[in-house]
Amino acid sequence: MSSESPAIPVIQPKNRTWPKRLVFLGTAAVVMLGIFGATNNRLELLKRPEQICSTFDATVLLAAKRVDQEFEEEWKAKGLRPAPKAPWNTVARRISLGMVGNGLSLEEYRSLEKLPQEQRVSWWTEYLLEDRRWADHFAERFARATVGTAGGPFLIYRRRKYVDWLADRFQENMGYDTIVRKILVARGSWTDSPEVNFLTATMDEADTNKPDAVRLAGRTSRAFLAMRIDCLQCHNDYLGNVKFPNQESSQDNSGEDSLRIGQQRDFHQLAAYFGGIRMENPFSGLKNEGLAYKTKYLGQETETEVQPSVPFEPSWCSQPSSDRQGLAQWVTHKSNRAFARATVNRVWAILAGKPLVQPIDDIPASGPYPAGLEPLVDDFIKHQYDLKRLVRVIVATSVYQIDSQWSQGDSVQTEQIDQEYERSWAVFPISQLRPEQMAAAVHQACRLKTIDASSSILSQLEMFGGVNDFTAAYGSRGEDEFAEQSVTVPQRLLMMNGKYLSERIDNNPIMNASARIAGLAKDDITAVQTAFVSTLNRPADDQEQQYFVERFHGKRGDARSRELGNLYWVLLNSSEFQWNH
Repeated sequence: MSSESPAIPVIQPKNRTWPKRLVFLGTAAVVMLGIFGATNNRLELLKRPEQICSTFDATVLLAAKRVDQEFEEEWKAKGLRPAPKAPWNTVARRISLGMVGNGLSLEEYRSLEKLPQEQRVSWWTEYLLEDRRWADHFAERFARATVGTAGGPFLIYRRRKYVDWLADRFQENMGYDTIVRKILVARGSWTDSPEVNFLTATMDEADTNKPDAVRLAGRTSRAFLAMRIDCLQCHNDYLGNVKFPNQESSQDNSGEDSLRIGQQRDFHQLAAYFGGIRMENPFSGLKNEGLAYKTKYLGQETETEVQPSVPFEPSWCSQPSSDRQGLAQWVTHKSNRAFARATVNRVWAILAGKPLVQPIDDIPASGPYPAGLEPLVDDFIKHQYDLKRLVRVIVATSVYQIDSQWSQGDSVQTEQIDQEYERSWAVFPISQLRPEQMAAAVHQACRLKTIDASSSILSQLEMFGGVNDFTAAYGSRGEDEFAEQSVTVPQRLLMMNGKYLSERIDNNPIMNASARIAGLAKDDITAVQTAFVSTLNRPADDQEQQYFVERFHGKRGDARSRELGNLYWVLLNSSEFQWNH
């Protein structure tokens, strides 16, 4: 037997390096895929051209023609010669600004170029009507009119849910009269029934037991009927600014003889419809308790119990007419043309930048009405308050597609172009982009790919957060977004020197369009033309091309990228970019 001790096996430590390497390689792969996803150009948009109708329906074109005829009659009576039709890319940019809140991406522009020119406007309209972006954009515009922009009581108000609910209804093309009825009769929880947020938005943080009936009466009249009756809250209308139809069951409320001056009781009888709403239990939400609404009229010492009633045509309310169901039926009744006028005027403003009637929420009960409004109202009512059809009809009109100027080569144009041309829509009236439009347009112009539902969640969040931050710094217009406002010096400086723009035009070849174009364009002419199309949605003319191409001469690498960033800065700060025209 050997005296030597048996050898003890040596246990080698496990190699723990390879798992770390695997994690590193996996992380690197994810990063590379993310970069590829952020920079890879799609071969096509969400839907191929053959999947979208490229022409408007014959009935849409007929309705648009009726609208145009009224404008033509007005131009003839005033001796105005209308401007020619705008280029297709100008009209496409208007549609994009109106329907999704920003200009066309380079990807979208190139896709439109592949279609026959006569189909581009109608195809682009139909394409966006199937894109979720239009519903989201319209929902925000209508939300500003109905619930405002304030945060409201935190625990019982969810504005985001209300906007999403509106967008869902718009996308499924529910009749707008049905949407408004759901809003006016809403009850329950603000989370389970998002339309309830129309009511909870007015509730006081200190007293969350009931909505503010006075504010709801004002919002109902302004947003749904375009009637400013707020002054009637405190006194009768002594100046004759608020007038209501004076004849029951009248189909034509035209003429001063058929009107009466608004009284204080008109406002509070409308508010009384909301006076019985209570929230005893936050879990069950709002419900009708049937409690009395009381107010102290001017000159009285005690409160008076007020019964719900409408200011005109009570026959439009079916029984029972004392609850919100009756109010909803009255507001959306087919004979209540004020409801259709308010909607048509707002949709026109969203699409064109300016309403037909200004202010947008104050349309006279007896007119006179501008050219085009009443034919649009007739068609809107006839087709069950179809918002998508209303968009189609407006876009199909020659008035919407008219140019904002005469070409310099038009030697026949000798008239003095004044405000009357814009007021009569003989030229397309230019309007400054709203702050959120400008921010979204800048962000999209600085990205080659379209930012839509198919984009990565990071791309969508980047745009959402950037637009919100810019709008907060620039100053939101809030509920009065269609009121004319001048640009201040600080706002111009923010646009020119702020980090929002500088971050999107710096030398970032992964994200920013300017750096990517500088690196990928085959020559200087292509780089300049691509920059113009991405920002202004039109190619550069010969003079512009020659000027900017000369600035690129001899530049390579970072110097070339910086020069293209400078070109982007010039184009994005131009009046042409910052105005709808």
